[in-house]
Amino acid sequence: MSGTYAIFGISRKSPRNKDADILKPEKRVHCLNQQSHRKLISGQCSGLGALLLRAFLRIASSGYSIIVRLRNCMYSKGWLKAHHVNAVVICVGNITTGGTGKTPLVAWLCKQTASRYKCAILTRGYKSTQDSKSHADEPAMLAENCPGVRVIVNPDRVAGATEAIISYGAEILIMDDGFQHRRLARDLDIIAIDATQPFGYGKMLPAGLLREPVAALKRASAVVITRCDQVDSSQLNELEEKLQSINPNLVVANAMHAAASIEYLDPTVIPAQAGIQNVDETMDSRLRGNDSVEQLKRKSVEHLRDKKVFAFCGIGNPDAFLNTVRALGAELVGSKIYDDHHHYTDVCLAEISEQAAKLGADLILTTQKDWTKLISNFRSQISDLRSQVSDSGSSIPFACLVIEIQFIKGRDELKSLIESTIAGRIPGT
Repeated sequence: MSGTYAIFGISRKSPRNKDADILKPEKRVHCLNQQSHRKLISGQCSGLGALLLRAFLRIASSGYSIIVRLRNCMYSKGWLKAHHVNAVVICVGNITTGGTGKTPLVAWLCKQTASRYKCAILTRGYKSTQDSKSHADEPAMLAENCPGVRVIVNPDRVAGATEAIISYGAEILIMDDGFQHRRLARDLDIIAIDATQPFGYGKMLPAGLLREPVAALKRASAVVITRCDQVDSSQLNELEEKLQSINPNLVVANAMHAAASIEYLDPTVIPAQAGIQNVDETMDSRLRGNDSVEQLKRKSVEHLRDKKVFAFCGIGNPDAFLNTVRALGAELVGSKIYDDHHHYTDVCLAEISEQAAKLGADLILTTQKDWTKLISNFRSQISDLRSQVSDSGSSIPFACLVIEIQFIKGRDELKSLIESTIAGRIPGT
């Protein structure tokens, strides 16, 4: 396959994208960083300037809304063609920008199907470049969490699907973040909705966080409400009633992102001389103890209790991550928030380490998604790390919080829907 290469089960290709992902306005709001944008559209920012800017965003939102509705109408009428492929296509998507918890849901879906069928994940690989030595964070994280499942990185999902079927014999294609990518026909649409911010402030981009109108949920077969543990029961009931009123045929499942473990930096990847994790007598015994190198990689989340933690992340919903850290009993002494899909450098890590040291942190904690990028960066720039970070003198270990999706209700109904969809396409199942 000319122009295609694979690392850790990830296949990446950068052909001309026929669909062009024409509706990605979340990429275009660069005048504000993501956190400032959220504060503005949520009304937290006050003053004449903020008022005028919100008015401008509403005008832009109206134009975007017209384009989205027109495009959806053209697909619904058949004026734009949806391409069918010889495999079961299950889409996991959302209707808002930011972190709704799609990636853990994709990983769960792979575990449900990969033992019986040849599966592949289709992803566009946001901020992934062909000449990069590392992969985008989400594809790399999926490859790590879904061993044996091929991850195809291609913004053209039809081309990616064709590659997965012809080259790897895929029977089931799980399309990550593809609800708006209607060019590839799918058999099942599963939508992840964040219980803490389900409808993106009720407005379309860029005035809100909605990628398309809430009525688009009529195309969906199922909804998984994530982070249910972070809202009260009345809010959850109200959300479920709203979803059922939009689409009475929806299978609705409730889930939370459960902290599974803490993963520490492997000293074989980053030596102690890098200043990230020094092995000495000052290391907190409850974090390090006298464990061997192999045992250092994973610890129970109980080890966070009463720890002074400095947290950092570059994800769509940073508040959800920080709330989880607090809920685990850690003392959050400080945090550093970056935009979603942030590209970390050695300078970033040195600054994080310095801030954590000033605040007396025992541990520097991040998300698994950010962790994947850190490991990639360390592998490719280890010599620079030694020279730039070692002078900080920090002995605070870096770690990530491993999250798994845990269903509260609706799991069996969702599994039944998935199995019936597969049975309708694959003979003998």
